[in-house]
Amino acid sequence: MIVRPKPNLINILSALKGSIAKRIALRSLMVTLLACVIVLVETLHPSFFAKVNATPFTLLGLSLSIFMSFRNNACYDRWYEARKAWGEMIVGIRSMIRETQVIKNANERQVILRNLCGFAHALNARLRSEKELDAACDWLEPMPAGNVPDISGRILIEVGRQCSALGESGAISEWRYTLMANHLTDLTRSQAICERIKHTPLPFAYTLLLHRTTYLFCILLPFAMAEPLGWLAPVFTAIVSYTFFGLDAIGDELEDPFGRDENDLSTDAMVRTIEREVLAALGATQLPPVLEPVDYVLR
Repeated sequence: MIVRPKPNLINILSALKGSIAKRIALRSLMVTLLACVIVLVETLHPSFFAKVNATPFTLLGLSLSIFMSFRNNACYDRWYEARKAWGEMIVGIRSMIRETQVIKNANERQVILRNLCGFAHALNARLRSEKELDAACDWLEPMPAGNVPDISGRILIEVGRQCSALGESGAISEWRYTLMANHLTDLTRSQAICERIKHTPLPFAYTLLLHRTTYLFCILLPFAMAEPLGWLAPVFTAIVSYTFFGLDAIGDELEDPFGRDENDLSTDAMVRTIEREVLAALGATQLPPVLEPVDYVLR
């Protein structure tokens, strides 16, 4: 995720980190060069081109803008819903830290809290298609079997079993156990939301149609602009292609918020926040440092 101060005019024009320009530069350049070729041919051989009415391009551009706005709104909703799910997960683990203060046995409380921290590590790895057990093994007790399909869910089951054992032994009251069980349910819900976003992309047919229409519009646009604008046509073509290709690429990045692109969520930083709070609750004095943005990118 890009974290930088509010840019001024110079930064707006020169900033590349977090910008979509690098991804679409080749496409925009090719369309601009095509516009230059079309204008050159139209200038040397005007008879090659019949006059093209710009009205169809206006209607197509308006329709494309509406449909692209719909897709980008849907992609941003996915990105923001994922962020809210991680926020709810942090709330749930903080609540468990508070509720477990009544446990007299320090070792039993430590096992529960460290397992919850391992859950955050495992879920982060799961959403990024990495190995859950490798990411969480330093925090887990007992260690789940490596062939379990859902390590994150198994960790919550184990924490639930530990809380149930504390309730049966009288170490915590029935009311306290109910609160803990509700917090674990919230963590399961957060995991389910993240997995739904990860494994349910936008309908492919809609995305494919939008991609094809964007390319078609940007490629055909110079034919309508060459005769009335002359050598200004490549300039306007470059601006229009940057806008439409850029919106298209931004939607692609936001659709999966759990990757390692510059505009994806900073889940590593959120996991580190959970680490610090768990270790502080267990009395540790040497806490891992807060993750800071590197070249404006917070992972």
